[in-house]
Amino acid sequence: MSVQIPETMRAAVLREPGKGLTVESLRTPRPKADEVLIKVDACGMCHSDLHVIGGAIAFPMPAVLGHEVAGTIVQLGEGTEHTGLAVGQRVAGAFLMPCGRCEACAKGHDELCGPFFDLNRLKGVLYDGTTRLSTPEGEAVHMYSMGGLAEYAVIPATSVAPVPDEIDTVPSAILGCAALTAYGAVRRAGLQHGETVAVVAVGGVGSNICQIASAMGAKQVIAIDVSDEKLAPVTAFGATAVVNSATSDAREKVLELTGGRGVDVAFEALGIGPTWKTALDVLSDGGRMVPIGLGAGVQSAEVEINRTVRRSQSILGSYGARTRVDLPAVVDMAARGEINYKELVTRRFPLEQAGEGYELLRQGGIVGRAVVDMSL
Repeated sequence: MSVQIPETMRAAVLREPGKGLTVESLRTPRPKADEVLIKVDACGMCHSDLHVIGGAIAFPMPAVLGHEVAGTIVQLGEGTEHTGLAVGQRVAGAFLMPCGRCEACAKGHDELCGPFFDLNRLKGVLYDGTTRLSTPEGEAVHMYSMGGLAEYAVIPATSVAPVPDEIDTVPSAILGCAALTAYGAVRRAGLQHGETVAVVAVGGVGSNICQIASAMGAKQVIAIDVSDEKLAPVTAFGATAVVNSATSDAREKVLELTGGRGVDVAFEALGIGPTWKTALDVLSDGGRMVPIGLGAGVQSAEVEINRTVRRSQSILGSYGARTRVDLPAVVDMAARGEINYKELVTRRFPLEQAGEGYELLRQGGIVGRAVVDMSL
């Protein structure tokens, strides 16, 4: 099966931190060994992109951001013959793109892939040391993950999972980051059936944690945020109670809801000191706090040492998930209705308005998750 691929494509390009995104014409990328090219249907909009757009996280410029995508494979690179992937197949792409060959990947720790951090996250390139993106004049354009804010994107074959026909393509873009990160966090927590959970900060990732924890047998899922608007929808995503920590004492409310114990697992999904404190404050004796949120730049949080030691509490950092095994599991949960990805996507923007969408996200104006819809 052959697909006609245009010489150029539209992409939202960041040329300078703090200056916003501009839609430009770039050369359509082509896959190299162990990679696939997808025609992007949609790309999710994540806080991690905001950190780069605002300059809090250093990244080479110019760059194309966007790291959770859904689309259709239009070209296969060499060495993909035995992956089960095919031209014309609809896929979800994960932000965490394991090389599959380093020591961490060999042990199944995709989330610790050395080349991903050393090459993609620091230098904006793929694993041969080069980017797949450039202007028509030949200027190199760097890639944040696969650079999904574009009409086409090259993704390592390790980082895509086929999606069945019953999956709605555009909202399924959030499966590769918001849902995958949530799934990895619940797995990292070692959640047991009947345990109690708190989720601090209920944006796209936090809302997914609520529903995945519920699907995996949590007895209570208590959602905590400072916004009533963000808390309002989460009872439809598995939360059994909501707490506004701006207008009430979160620790008191959670102790009241759990018979004075606190929760077995507290997830922190924003990456700032106050939310870390809240997550630790609501934790039971012997409980686990699982931070997922990435702070802007270098962030720190205070930990009450004696309480953590005396109460045998644990802090278990969780970054993404094991892409090769967890992304297919996330897609399967979505196909079976255990992850309600459709209703989590509350806003859709055309590519030309991606900058406006990120500004709205920065202001806290997005409930759930927004996506850039390439059909608009």
